[in-house]
Amino acid sequence: MKAGDAVKHGVLLFASFLALVPTLFMISTALKSDEQYAVDKLGLPTMPVLDHFREVLVESPFLSWMLNSFILVAGAVVLSIVVSCLAAYAIARMEFKGRDSLLAITASLMAVPPIVMIVPLFVLYSRIGLISTYQGAILIYAGLITPFSVYLLTTFFRTVPRELFESARMDGAGDFTILTRIVLPLSAPALVTLLVVNSLYVWNDLLIAIIFLQDDAKRTLMAGISIFQGRYNNQVPLTMAGMVIASAPMLILYISFQKYFIRGLMAGAVK
Repeated sequence: MKAGDAVKHGVLLFASFLALVPTLFMISTALKSDEQYAVDKLGLPTMPVLDHFREVLVESPFLSWMLNSFILVAGAVVLSIVVSCLAAYAIARMEFKGRDSLLAITASLMAVPPIVMIVPLFVLYSRIGLISTYQGAILIYAGLITPFSVYLLTTFFRTVPRELFESARMDGAGDFTILTRIVLPLSAPALVTLLVVNSLYVWNDLLIAIIFLQDDAKRTLMAGISIFQGRYNNQVPLTMAGMVIASAPMLILYISFQKYFIRGLMAGAVK
């Protein structure tokens, strides 16, 4: 191996190590008893214990919080992908006036921070009765993640060979049939990318969940963890066990679709 390649590999390994240190600390701390953590805060657990995980799952509403988060993730991501597929297909493959301007406006919405929309949305939701409802939160999340979804899918749809569209039209297929039977099956990497990225966004969001879901029964996981952490501030292993459980679903989702996720990012960025 050349000296330059060795340096590059060394830098990448060091960067990977730095990125993994917080995760390793979280997992090792969650497996320690309170006594072990008091004696050695940074070392590995000598005798791993699972008591903290049982306490988090059994003696706190963690599972209820997770269920609420799953509802929001599923609703927002599905709604956003459906709307984005229709919009992206129209922008990518239909001829109409203002098409490029529509895409530019949609892409510019990605730069708008959600916090600037909080006050008008809260006033509107208060008037129409959507505060502390799943439907209201799902609509907000879907609106926030749709601009990126439309931009990525438009870029991907434009890479589909035009000959496929012409052949389908010669066989009498309409736009909806072409989209569902030709374009979407070929766009699996891009759709998986949106599934992972948008699920992570909704799952980890705290701002919208706290403001628009004020009912304790509809508290999301991130909002619940903020309260959980304050309540058990002095019990670090217990808090870390909660963090591990909260991180597990999204980690499993990413690992399951890692291959398609990377292909979708590369296709959207390069093509």
